[in-house]
Amino acid sequence: MTTATPVREAAPDAAAVPPGARRWTRWWPAAALAVLVVVPYSAMPLPGLLDGPIGSAGSLQLLALCLVFGALATGYDLLLGRTGLLSFGHALYFAAGSYLTNAFMTEAGLPFVPSVVLGLLSGTALAALLGSVSLRVSGIAFSMVTLAFAQAGSLLVERDPGGVTGGEEGRAIPADALPSSLTGIGNTANLYWIALAYLVVTLAVVQWAVRSPTGRVWEGIKENERRVEVLGLRPYGFKLVAFVLAGALAAAGGVVHLLLTGGATPQTTTSDFTLSLLVMVVLGGSGSRWGPLIGGVAYTWADQRLGDLAGSGAVAGLPSVLRVPLSQPLFLLGTLFVIAVYVLPGGMARLPHRVRTARTRAVASRRPPDEVGKAGADGATRTG
Repeated sequence: MTTATPVREAAPDAAAVPPGARRWTRWWPAAALAVLVVVPYSAMPLPGLLDGPIGSAGSLQLLALCLVFGALATGYDLLLGRTGLLSFGHALYFAAGSYLTNAFMTEAGLPFVPSVVLGLLSGTALAALLGSVSLRVSGIAFSMVTLAFAQAGSLLVERDPGGVTGGEEGRAIPADALPSSLTGIGNTANLYWIALAYLVVTLAVVQWAVRSPTGRVWEGIKENERRVEVLGLRPYGFKLVAFVLAGALAAAGGVVHLLLTGGATPQTTTSDFTLSLLVMVVLGGSGSRWGPLIGGVAYTWADQRLGDLAGSGAVAGLPSVLRVPLSQPLFLLGTLFVIAVYVLPGGMARLPHRVRTARTRAVASRRPPDEVGKAGADGATRTG
């Protein structure tokens, strides 16, 4: 006699996704990219989100910064979310791309394109050199070594050796050192498209790397590095690849940021800048495809807009017990971050999944008990 084995009931409403929905899921990134490409031609206002029309110079500047930091957070997640490496020195390679490209143009007198190429190569070489040293240790020791390198770079920039970095004031780019298509308010759209191109390239590179055989080893290192060693693989080489690739993407972001802001700034060399990247990744969802991008965009927008709110007349007219904390943008950002971590565990990218799960549970709770029992009995009969 065959023993009837109960069959696990399928989740309620677990019907196949309609073909139209599957096609939309596959092609929505292309649709989003098309929308982003034509943004500079739009005059539609977004009150509360932007100060002026979408296509205005100020709005495009803010949107370009959001795209840059969204891409930067995506590249940083190669270390944190994909390989399990907590680096506190990622800002160093972003600053290297910015400062070295600026130095090649202003000090060496090189044309724009060769300066950009040399800036990217130098930032990548720096990541390879410091990564080869930092990765000799692991865990907290690795984090501390990367922090030490970042602090050394920050001190070097502040000391302004030979007047190259500009010290605490930073170093602006002379207008005649850049192509005419990248200078002036009228060409803000060109800078926006460069930022968008940087985002697309970063997403493509990260997605290709994660899906490659090396990316699968990164996942194994994150889960259990000792097991990877038992399989006969050397984690050091794979971690160095992730470190150098993330550093190269950061250096490219530094070049784009240099063009957007018109100069290299010392704020990009501090460990606080890397901590901001960490917040972006955690806020959006570490280890997910779109999470770091979402977190970087949301954090950058909030940083800019909350700064304006903190200095507004509405806050200035409040009682001191409210005015003092609300006039500090970092307080507002910190409060929003804490709320997001508690309300959205796993990051903003997991919000749709959490909504679907809650909806499924709600539907299951409304089903009559006799239907659930009948479905289980039918499954047992079919397998008997």
